[in-house]
This record gives sequence, structure tokens and C-alpha cells, in this order.
Amino acid sequence: MPLSPLQPHPERVTLSNELHARPFPKLNTPSRAACIAIERDASQPDADRQFLLRLLDHYGGGHPAPEANHHTVDLGRAMLKWERHSEFCTFTLYVDGLSLPGFSGETFDHFPKDWLANAPGRLLSSTLVRIEHAHTAAEVEARIDLETADWFIRESRAVSYISGGSAAVASDFRLDENSNIRFVVYMIGDTLTHRTGRTVQRLIEIETYKSMAMLSLPIARRVFGELVTLDRGLSEVVGEISKDADSPEQTLEQLLDISARIEMLSAQTAFRFSAAEAYSAIVNQRIEVLNETPLMGGLLMGEFMTRRFAPAMRTCASAHDRLHELSRRATRASRLLGTRVNVLANAQSQKLLKQMDKRALQQIRLQQTVEGLSVFAISSYAVTLLVTMLQPLLAGVEWADKWLGPMLVPPVFLIVFLLVRRVSKVISKEDKG
Repeated sequence: MPLSPLQPHPERVTLSNELHARPFPKLNTPSRAACIAIERDASQPDADRQFLLRLLDHYGGGHPAPEANHHTVDLGRAMLKWERHSEFCTFTLYVDGLSLPGFSGETFDHFPKDWLANAPGRLLSSTLVRIEHAHTAAEVEARIDLETADWFIRESRAVSYISGGSAAVASDFRLDENSNIRFVVYMIGDTLTHRTGRTVQRLIEIETYKSMAMLSLPIARRVFGELVTLDRGLSEVVGEISKDADSPEQTLEQLLDISARIEMLSAQTAFRFSAAEAYSAIVNQRIEVLNETPLMGGLLMGEFMTRRFAPAMRTCASAHDRLHELSRRATRASRLLGTRVNVLANAQSQKLLKQMDKRALQQIRLQQTVEGLSVFAISSYAVTLLVTMLQPLLAGVEWADKWLGPMLVPPVFLIVFLLVRRVSKVISKEDKG
């Protein structure tokens, strides 16, 4: 019974269909396949789809659904499979029969030249796969050296049985005279079309994802060159921090410049390094699924990748790790410099406070001196004023002229002193409040 009362998540159907979005092709034996991977332009996310539609219109093929990320269509003499990925899209042709000579590249002739000239991005990889039939493993071993001698360089050739011995594959992962990577597959005994399709699809994916992962290697080498300069500069800054410098402004400016360059470099390379890690994981998974076994003591593709591809990926991972480590060192240096600045600031604050205390004490002493002088000045003025006022009243008293002034000095001085003290306390209390 359907759960109609429940509101489904809007992405439920889309996510379920995503698991079945890229089915394996069904291929006959003998046949051949050719694949090109073209980069996508992030500023024109639908350009690759319009590119596909022009090809389909050329052959009169049906268009994909509006939101489709893959499409398979019969072009007449070839089957076309288009797949869209985050950074690139692939156009794969499957054609019955074999080309002569072995890898002539004539399969790509199904792509019109004027159509290729208007591609929305640059070519990332191009792969040719030749699918032959062999009745037994002994037949493969008898044919493989003779047939591949002109195709592959023996020192670089990887050859092995795959899928439990039901097929054999060989390649040297080198660009031929037409800049294509070539694989030859021998399907042994009675073969099924879907098994052949799975094998060819995995080989194409190995080459495509390998090419995408290797895009990070030149970036890693450039990063290593810049890291040497940044590391040396950071070491010099840390050395300056360890010195007893009273003025860290110049050191701070140098550290900010190095930190900014590290962060800019990290921002520019973070996506590429993360993509390389993801692509290399897919390559390793596809090789593991092939389930290789030795063929005539030859080099396995897994061994080839371990010797040639894995070191490049380790270089990228090392550049990524060193960049992060340098960023962490710059952060620690910033903290050390911040601590040094805080210590210097505290020392300057303490010195300033001591100077302020000294000045405050001087101001208090000066204030006390002024208050004392004020008491004398006010008392003198008050006594003079009182004598002037009282002399007419005491005109007949003999002692008034001689003793009136001296007699008024003590009480006037005391009164003025107390008044000045009181006023000073009131002002001090208001300042504290």
C-alpha cells in the first residue's frame, strides 16, 4: 500500500535515480571505443549540453531530458554516450568491428571537425580501446607480444588478466602519434555484451580520472617552489620574535605579509588538491575492481600506477600538507608575536602608570602648597579688611592701634584654614563620586 499521507522529500526520486544514472554499455566483440574528455566552463554551465545538442542535430539523434547528466543515442554507424561531471564532460563512441591498422584513430572521424573546433573547453584526455576476441588464455599469450609490439613500448607496457581470467588487457599509458592513450582488450571464450561494456568503461574511467588527478602535479611543483621562500621568510620572522625587540611593528608587518601569501596560496590550490585526492581514489578503486592477475610475468596496471601515478599523487598530498603545516606555523608565530606585543604593552602601561602616579603626587604637593599660600593670602586680606572696618569703632581705645591687627590674626587664620580644608574635602568627595 503506498504511503500517500506522507510528504516525500523533493529530492527523493532524483537521488534514487542517481544510483542508476550511468549504466554500463553493452558491447559486441570485436569492437572499438573512443572517448574524449573536455573541461567544463563554470561560467557557462550549460555550454557542454549545447555542444552535445549540435552533434545530435548533425546526426538527427534524440535530445536528452532537460536535467539529464548522461545520454546514450544511436548515431547510425556508432553509439554515442555523453556524461557530464563536475569539472568535465565525456563523449564516448562505440563502434562494431576493428580499425586497420590497430589504433588508427578513425573512430574519432564520427566527430565532425567543425563541431570539434567549437568545443566549449580544452581537451583533457582522449582514449582509444580495441576489443578483440580470443578463444583461450593460451591464444592470448601467443598473440599479445606479436600484436602489441608495434602499439606499445615494452618497457612501459602493463599487461594482465582481469575479471578472474575472463579477459586480458594491455597498455603503456603513453600518448601515441595522435596524442591518444590506447588500450587493447582480449575477451576470452564466450563473452557477454554487458561484461565487455563494464570492462571497457572501467578502462576509460581509469585513464580519464588519472588525467584529471594529474592536473594537480604542476600546481604542486609550483607550490613547493613558493613554500621554500615562504618557509625561509617565516623562519626569519620567528627569529626576530625570539629577540628582545622593543618595536615589533616591522616584524608584525612581515608576518602579516607572509600569512596573507600563505592563505592566498591555500585558497588557490585547495580545490585542485582535494579534487586530485578524490580522482586518485576513483582510479585506485577502478583498478581494484579489475581484479588483475599476472600474464606472462608482465607488469600489472596496479603496479604501473603504484610506480608512476602514486608518486605524483603523493607529491600533491605532500604539497597540500606542507602548505597546511606552514599555515599552522604562521598562526603560532602570530600568537607568539601577539604575546610579545601584549607584554610590551603591559610594560609600557605600567611605566605610564608610574609616571602618572608621580605626577599626581607632585600635583597633590603643589595643591597643598597652593592651599597653604592661599590660607596666608586670604588671612592677610581678611585681617586687613577687619582692621580697616574696626578701627573707626575703636578710635578711643589706646591699645587698638597697636594690638588690634595682631589679635585678629590667630582667629582669622584658624577660620580661613578650616574653611579651605572643608572646601577641599567637598571637592575631593565630588571627584570620587
